[in-house]
Amino acid sequence: MSDPQPGFSTRQVHVGEDVASATPRATPIHLTAGFTFDSFQQGVDHFGAGVGFGYTRIGNPTTDAVERKLASLDGGTSALLVASGQAAVTGAILSSAGAGDHIVVSDHIYEGSRGLFLDVLARFGIETSFVSDIRNAQAWRNAIRPNTKVLFGETISNAANRLLDVRQVADIAEEHGIPLIVDSTFSTAYLQRPLEDGAALVVHSTSKFISGQGAVIGGVIIDGGHFDPARDGARAPHLVAPGAHGDASAAEKHGGSARLGWARDVLVPRLGPSLSPLNAFFIGQGLETLSLRVREHSRNAAVVAAWLEAQPAVASVDYVGLPSHPDHDLVERLLPRGAGSVFTFTLHGGRAAAEHVIESVQTFTHMTHLGDVRSLILHPATTSHVHATPDRRADVGVHEGTLRVSIGIEDVDDLIADLDRAFAGLPTEAVTA
Repeated sequence: MSDPQPGFSTRQVHVGEDVASATPRATPIHLTAGFTFDSFQQGVDHFGAGVGFGYTRIGNPTTDAVERKLASLDGGTSALLVASGQAAVTGAILSSAGAGDHIVVSDHIYEGSRGLFLDVLARFGIETSFVSDIRNAQAWRNAIRPNTKVLFGETISNAANRLLDVRQVADIAEEHGIPLIVDSTFSTAYLQRPLEDGAALVVHSTSKFISGQGAVIGGVIIDGGHFDPARDGARAPHLVAPGAHGDASAAEKHGGSARLGWARDVLVPRLGPSLSPLNAFFIGQGLETLSLRVREHSRNAAVVAAWLEAQPAVASVDYVGLPSHPDHDLVERLLPRGAGSVFTFTLHGGRAAAEHVIESVQTFTHMTHLGDVRSLILHPATTSHVHATPDRRADVGVHEGTLRVSIGIEDVDDLIADLDRAFAGLPTEAVTA
């Protein structure tokens, strides 16, 4: 007699699990919480030596494929995808700093990162000092203390488009045996690769240009592989000491990528900011056209910025690609492929003029995002920088008449026409100072 057929409930769970093997052209989405082990030994090898995949919070084939591509494009040894850009910044900082430590940060950074340092990391016992004159090497040196564990900056700042001279700051970090962590979201690996200029880690909000479509949230940490236990171990004892259970240290297991290895093995699994493989898939799809989109973004932005600078209604344009920008002299060396596509401009008419433009544009989308294929517009003083003091806003170039734009890949003539229509409706007194 043949074996009886399993019951209804058993069949609804198990029938169809033996999926036919096939090789897809696109990266497949492994949308699963965990993975089966083919043998007892396979489970032993996974949990003992990290071989293969066991649980998506720890690792996933879809995520792994995208991480390898991200690491390659930025010139890194390894990458770690996490749930958001803020998670990437947090993980990168905590890979080197802990309670009782100090970090030195560019004053020209995303307000969300600033809030992370002052509101959250301060409660963890990590103190932050800010450097305003980021092109002054001595200002960075003067801020460093014996317990400083990280230098941090952004390639292109939000909102005034200040450029970080990565090589200069990386050399200072090297002098003191401190890792430089760089947020390269605005430039992407296509325009600039900070690891090649000496940064230890690079982070991106993959929600922005890397994804491009504005549909998913994610972040990534990329390691340059520069960790040297003999040189850097004293400032990062957790990376050279045995693990909590007496296992090998991060340096022994991961070599020059010990910082990222520790974040992958310890920090992210314990804190849990893991990325969904579905989001990883969409990020990977965006990566396939990154160079094409960023090239077009930058070309359009250069044209729009030059047009804005010539308008009577505009008091100033903070776009580093323009000769009028204070950091323009660095562009040829740092951004030879393009100066990015997110910048601000300030209207003579103040908040009322800014509100009129936002309410009048039709091709630009009013939303708090950037790096989308669509052109976006925002009023920083009442959104991203609303909780900053007036002095703080002024220091970073955010005024009542300031608008931030993220230039997309539409036809540039349509973008200019959209702004021109909006400017045409401004009252006469708002057109000139």
